[in-house]
Amino acid sequence: MGTAELSCASLAALAGDNRFTVAAVVTQPDRPKGRALKPQPSPVKALAQKLNLPVRQPEKARDEKFIAELRGLAPELVLVVAYGQILPQSILDLPRHGCLNVHTSLLPKYRGAAPIQWAIANGDAETGVTVMKMDAGLDTGPVVAQRRTPIQPTDDSATLHERLARLGAELLLETIPDYVAGKIQPRPQPAENASLAPKIKKEDGRINWNLPAQTIGNRWRAFTPWPGAYTFLPGLPLVGRASPRAGTSGNSDPDRLAGSLAPSPMQLLKIWKAEVSEQTGEPGTILSADKTGIVVACGRGALRILALQREGGRRMSVAEFLAGHALKAGEKFM
Repeated sequence: MGTAELSCASLAALAGDNRFTVAAVVTQPDRPKGRALKPQPSPVKALAQKLNLPVRQPEKARDEKFIAELRGLAPELVLVVAYGQILPQSILDLPRHGCLNVHTSLLPKYRGAAPIQWAIANGDAETGVTVMKMDAGLDTGPVVAQRRTPIQPTDDSATLHERLARLGAELLLETIPDYVAGKIQPRPQPAENASLAPKIKKEDGRINWNLPAQTIGNRWRAFTPWPGAYTFLPGLPLVGRASPRAGTSGNSDPDRLAGSLAPSPMQLLKIWKAEVSEQTGEPGTILSADKTGIVVACGRGALRILALQREGGRRMSVAEFLAGHALKAGEKFM
């Protein structure tokens, strides 16, 4: 049972191992996506179809018709990876060996929806994957196996997601045979160090310049690619010449030129690449802006922005951005 991209590594590993038979793949229903809002399959459904595996897509996992269908498959073990719904007790009790879940944290730390992002945002040195036997709680079931991995300074949520997906699939294949043979006894999660990793919201990406630069840098890495780390700059001016009106001479129209240079409303800027700097100043204030970066003071230290994107525009290096958008020391991000 899985829906998100994270699930695909585990499904591919199980389907490619002749020790296991995948009786069915359960995933969320197709959801509208894109500008046309056409229903699109989940990454897991797309992979299952490529592997010629049967797919079930109940709207709700607790649907009685679906549970009866699942009971008819008589699974010995149900494996859950980023499925996106809480399973009822009737499903947890259905398979002979219960339900195992692959969770991308070292439980009991970071129970919940976004363990990868919050591990990076909080500056953790390491994280890992946990295979647990599911119970009725939110990621509270006993631990079957765990594997650790360091969080590299260059990791963002996308690179760490990919690595943990692979580790989870590897750990699952290693664990299942001994688990079903009774050689591994699940152990209760310790009460200490339990924490929650709530779902990421768009507003989590807004930069609070009063925080230390290292904290802002961690959050930038955690929230890349979504929702991204972003800030606002009031009255961002455009730089350049206005084109002459059709039917006029090559001389620029003064009114149009003035309009092109007029300050625009509050602008959202998304940060794509940055590094911590030792400079200091009033939080949010631009200390310097040139082709080496836009240096912005933080609560402690500064952040040097190296690539960014104006809302509605394309991703640019600082040099490209400054060629069309004038910024100077003393201006302030909001």
